[in-house]
Amino acid sequence: MADGGLTDAGAKPRVALRYRVEGMDCPSCAGKIETAVGRLDGAADIRVNYHTQVLAFRLDEAATPRAAVEAQVRRLGYGIAPVEAPRIATGESGAPRGAEDDDQSSTGSPWWKGDKARLAAVLGALVALGFLASAIVPSLSAWAYLLAALLGLAFFGRRAVAAARAGSPFSIETLMSIATVGAILIGATSEAAVVVFLFTIGELLEGVAARRARAGIEALGALVPKTALLVEGGTARPVPAASLRVGDVVLVRPGDRVPADGAVVEGESEVDESPVTGESVPVPKAEGAPVFAGSVNASGALQVRVSRPASDNTIARIIRLVEEAQEAKAPTARLIERFSAVYTPAAVAVAALVAVAPPLFLGADWFTWIYRGLALLLVACPCALVLSTPAAIASALAVGARRGLLVKGGGALEAIGRIRIVAWDKTGTLTEGRPRVTDVRALDGPERTMLGLAAAVENGSSHPLARAILDRAAADGLPLRPAKESRAIPGRAVAAIVTGKRVSVGSPAHAAERAPLPAAAAQAVAEWEADGKTVVVVTVDGAPTGLIAVRDEPRAHAAAGIRALRDLGVRSVMLTGDNPRTGKAVAAALGLDVKAGLLPEDKLREIGALKAQGPVGMVGDGINDAPALAAASVGIAMGGGTDVALETADAAMLHNRVGDVAALVRLSRATLANIRQNVAIALGLKLVFLVTTVAGVTGLWPAVLADTGATVVVVGNALRLLGHRFHTGRS
Repeated sequence: MADGGLTDAGAKPRVALRYRVEGMDCPSCAGKIETAVGRLDGAADIRVNYHTQVLAFRLDEAATPRAAVEAQVRRLGYGIAPVEAPRIATGESGAPRGAEDDDQSSTGSPWWKGDKARLAAVLGALVALGFLASAIVPSLSAWAYLLAALLGLAFFGRRAVAAARAGSPFSIETLMSIATVGAILIGATSEAAVVVFLFTIGELLEGVAARRARAGIEALGALVPKTALLVEGGTARPVPAASLRVGDVVLVRPGDRVPADGAVVEGESEVDESPVTGESVPVPKAEGAPVFAGSVNASGALQVRVSRPASDNTIARIIRLVEEAQEAKAPTARLIERFSAVYTPAAVAVAALVAVAPPLFLGADWFTWIYRGLALLLVACPCALVLSTPAAIASALAVGARRGLLVKGGGALEAIGRIRIVAWDKTGTLTEGRPRVTDVRALDGPERTMLGLAAAVENGSSHPLARAILDRAAADGLPLRPAKESRAIPGRAVAAIVTGKRVSVGSPAHAAERAPLPAAAAQAVAEWEADGKTVVVVTVDGAPTGLIAVRDEPRAHAAAGIRALRDLGVRSVMLTGDNPRTGKAVAAALGLDVKAGLLPEDKLREIGALKAQGPVGMVGDGINDAPALAAASVGIAMGGGTDVALETADAAMLHNRVGDVAALVRLSRATLANIRQNVAIALGLKLVFLVTTVAGVTGLWPAVLADTGATVVVVGNALRLLGHRFHTGRS
């Protein structure tokens, strides 16, 4: 429950607490809880996540004990319980090493077992009894309606009083309670009963819709299996997956889900990573290859060494990031909340004027205008309007996370849809970030011999060019000969003695200092360098014997990803520190503009110039592009699994797909369109019923039905985003 003590400079020490709150149906519920807890002494940094049902805050327990906070929330009518950390225990050999809490779920018990469901059933029975009795025993029907109205009033009125005492006097429960009391006083008991019944049904439907929205994130957690096969002493035994420690080795059989992040130490197979990254093609895995928790082993058995604990695996980090993103309110949501804070009191004042002004000043009928004023109170309920933005944002964040697209909050999600220019880093972003040998030419002797000598010299080096040559030698099955007296000439060459000969692998300029290159070799060097390749010359005892060209190739489907952005009206430009020749070659292949030879400060200047033309998204690897990512309107990190990328950028892409930037833009634009639709529905229905209520066309129960209907329609429209279809941006 407690995350640890924190102390602010000059302030009392506070402990960080997290609670699960049950019964929040809409963001206005979260607002009431936030206001109520905020009025307590010693409470600070209060965050209520309506989607995950979590209340997080810091508390000075010397000023206010935890029990007081829990009591404050319970008085509002919500259940509250501490969020416990996973209980991991060590056991004896052969015994379970951990225990899992299977009951921890934000959805709680089934919706039909809740208090509201039971209340709705009783109220429905009483309203039906009143309706049937009206044709047989009219006096009995009035009592049935009155009992239903009083029962609903007792349930919601208590919440209204608690909310008012806690600082939320204009809650939905308050408006409904005033309307119900007023209807009873003027003798409209049947409509008072229908009002509380419809209101209860509406609250119930909102709760069901909220559970549906939360299920998008909870489905991610369900991807990780509850048990794992721990390999110890040559045998595998089942243990809870939550008990796995870094360094443990687990067996993953064909068809099993991987229980933890790790690396393959034995076996070969193909792994379906689509549940985690959205990649539809199974990925080959062999010794040393990384695997993600939640992915599915397709064919061969694998032994995997755990690299992250359960609390920090890929799935857990995605869920944590999405939950934090949902706590960060979008600009549109903040605007609507500010509007609602003024709108609701103003609507109550208008309803009061409608109720008393015509009878006082125009001699109109008191019953008629009080009735219309009470109906206006129900029209004033802002639930659908307040819910219009966060419901859409939550659905979009959830569906994006399932695709491997992590966005840090509604503000970033809204901004992504408005970008008009995307600035790209080259190395590791548009390209693989791993140079590969593209061309090999022997000048003297067999090509395999020349390549084998080069690999022997480069063996043990971590330089990207060396790795490229070694990878090619391994792919060709060349044995690595021993090398002696290895030495590096910085920026020029690497040399060693191999089979008694002095072998050097270096730049063309370095080789030319010892012996001129043949005309055909010099021409090949010029042509390859014009294509953006890096060329090294292999010399043996000073004589050139071969050429090797290396290039960091563009990612597969990068050109299609750039095309997808262009189809959306978004221009792309590459900002790279590489030389202009290489930059132009890569840019020409991908079909985008380029600014090359840039230092980090130059990239910042270019970002500033681009922002003058419109909102700019910067896409980089999140490590050496941090300043540019921060300076752009939106920073998007490729290779989003790295800690630095997740910290630096506004959004991150777990699977290094260039086309996912276009997918993010499409998702953002779909979300913005959904929000506009929701606001139009909410305000449009209120405007219609405002007019019809004042005109006397509609009354109490149509007003509450309209409010409930608008809320359900808005939530249903937002949930459509959970079915958003992504285009891969592939040709």
